[in-house]
Amino acid sequence: MMTEAVVTIGEEETVATAIATMKERETRCLVVQATSEHDPYGIVTQRDICYKVIAKDLDPDEVQVRDIMSQPLVLVSPNFRVNHVAKMMANTGLSRLPVIFGGELQGIVTVTDVINAV
Repeated sequence: MMTEAVVTIGEEETVATAIATMKERETRCLVVQATSEHDPYGIVTQRDICYKVIAKDLDPDEVQVRDIMSQPLVLVSPNFRVNHVAKMMANTGLSRLPVIFGGELQGIVTVTDVINAV
């Protein structure tokens, strides 16, 4: 049920680049790539951009993704059952959960994916 084609971005990129990427790829979030095995993935969402950049009247060309991304991530494994993923989303208030297996990004599960699976 996960989306395998996850759109990613580097943490050093600007928020302006993130906005352009979201618009171009028609997505609401970008998974921020881990730079090493000890550096966890992050995520940047439209909400992060609105609350952490636009609402504070910051210049998207001057703010880096690392400054606004959410981290650490709540992750799921590809073998989690749909009801377990749904409970995780309900308990955390999150609507997107990256799927990591073997330390590698495999996909992302959204609340829409869960609803469609049920």
